[in-house]
Amino acid sequence: MSTVIVTGDSRGLGSVIADKILENTPFSVVGISRSLTDARLNRKDRYGNRYKDVEFDLSNVGSIEHLYSNVLKDEGPIIGLVNNAAFAYDDIVTNASNRILRKMFNINVESHIMLTKYAIRDMILNDVEGSIVFISSVSTSTGYKGLSMYGASKGALESFSLGVAREWGRKGIRSNCIAPGFMDTEMTDELDENTKERIYSRTSLNEETSKNSVSEMVSFLIQEKSKSITGEVIRVDSGTL
Repeated sequence: MSTVIVTGDSRGLGSVIADKILENTPFSVVGISRSLTDARLNRKDRYGNRYKDVEFDLSNVGSIEHLYSNVLKDEGPIIGLVNNAAFAYDDIVTNASNRILRKMFNINVESHIMLTKYAIRDMILNDVEGSIVFISSVSTSTGYKGLSMYGASKGALESFSLGVAREWGRKGIRSNCIAPGFMDTEMTDELDENTKERIYSRTSLNEETSKNSVSEMVSFLIQEKSKSITGEVIRVDSGTL
């Protein structure tokens, strides 16, 4: 059975994405996350052998080769990769910490580059025309106080995705980014209601972005029905201006 890898599927958007792919496609899902949550246990109960949970810390970039060779390779062929996991460093640039920056770029950029490397190798090995989706952020195109460094890590993904699309399109391998707006996630839980209202008022719809809308777009991009879409950054952000 063809497999889609989803990183950060233990909670939040990643959990919704994993569920949506299982609901909308015939593919199996391998979720990579640091912890075994109720959402993952429920997914195992509901979908049986169509879902496999793998506990792995993506900040350990040097072990991703071992992860692929000893776990992911046996779950293939890999038809899709959703690079969703992220570490949010929310602070103004004059407070930048080298240590925290390294952690963020390890998780948000380097780990996804290495996972993409092995996913593409697996697609070539199995002669698969696959799809890679990166979850970016509205912060790459709209400035928010405290998100300049986080936005920089997501901007790196957008640039990388474009290069991947150009390099591997001849093999039928597509690469796209989805840039969600502010959603009801752990990242926004720390914001007070007034701040949330100011953020949502910057959108055309005057509301938060729906995780369901984002996950439906991911599901669409993973499937054959989107075969002519590659090298794009698709904004699902309630019309952020």
